[in-house]
Amino acid sequence: MARRHEITAISLLPPGFDGEVAERAMREYCREVAMVPSRPWHGPGKRLVQLRSLLSIRSFERHNSDSRALRTVLDSFVSRRVFDIVNLEFPFLAPQGLRKSPPSAPAPRLVLDAHNIEFDLARQQTREELGLARRLYNTINYPKLRREERNVWRRFDGVTFCSVADQVRARMFEPEIRSAVVPNAVDLDYFKPRPDDPPSDNGTVIFFGAINYFPNLDGLLYLLREVWPRIEKSHPGARLKIVGPHPTPEILAFQGPRVEVAGKVDDLRPHLARAAVSIAPLRIGGGTRFKILEAMAMARPVVSTSIGAEGIGVEHDRNLLLADDARSFANAVGRVLDDAKLGSRLGKEGRLLVERRYSWDAAGQSLDLFFRELLSA
Repeated sequence: MARRHEITAISLLPPGFDGEVAERAMREYCREVAMVPSRPWHGPGKRLVQLRSLLSIRSFERHNSDSRALRTVLDSFVSRRVFDIVNLEFPFLAPQGLRKSPPSAPAPRLVLDAHNIEFDLARQQTREELGLARRLYNTINYPKLRREERNVWRRFDGVTFCSVADQVRARMFEPEIRSAVVPNAVDLDYFKPRPDDPPSDNGTVIFFGAINYFPNLDGLLYLLREVWPRIEKSHPGARLKIVGPHPTPEILAFQGPRVEVAGKVDDLRPHLARAAVSIAPLRIGGGTRFKILEAMAMARPVVSTSIGAEGIGVEHDRNLLLADDARSFANAVGRVLDDAKLGSRLGKEGRLLVERRYSWDAAGQSLDLFFRELLSA
């Protein structure tokens, strides 16, 4: 986008992130950068906000993201500089008063980048197997999220969705929204097979992602409790590697000779290259999963649930393997562990799919086209 437009970036900065490093990297393609410290999304403070939100008309996500400092910075930028587009990530970061401009200048178009349909994720977390406390909490919270998210869809000039499935769901609630599908995408120059990558060890099953993100946590617990014991029994040489920040005590408790919780790593690519198969055993989802696109870009075979691969234009037994119960998921992983030629074929077909449809260039062109349509409307 920076090749064709001038970009100003305003970002919340979570605790533990190096703001100087982030800002220096962003300034390579942004005209201006502003970092606003935010509260953590986990720990005791989060629980207090959750309790307070139960008695409020606002959702937990809106409470937790509300930042006077962010509102002040946003107001300062839009009041003194003319912007054509204000593109916002996540509906719960949408304050009132964004449609501002300097005196006599036209107001900007407002665009929401919908990573998921947030209230639908909350609705999915009301299922019985997820525990009474979580079910009750999300039963109270998701109607608030639904009201807030639909309000943003109506107020904004446009919404970009990561998948056709999400766009269809959203239009069931708000048929009049102006929207486009801009898929999640991969930097194909970074995620690609390299000559100096370690070879696959033919025995490692890898899962990667932020472990404290509930859909990932739920999928991992399902894997460890219901799927992995079957793989251990059928394939005594198999090993599971779990890569990602914020491993929870529940996940750490499964560590052992055949389960490694590696936590956050500086470079994911060698871990993917060494693995025999990458997995996405998700039971809750929306948008599209970077973990599948990045594994495919590295030409690694993937086994996923249908929900995990939802929104990505994959074909079972061509680009990856799909399995939706514990037995079939374990069997699919076993197929790849037993058949190196199958793994190689799935990896090559996955890479070709990502090259055709999920590159940064393709996503940037789609977003640029949508912006231009909004500005000419």
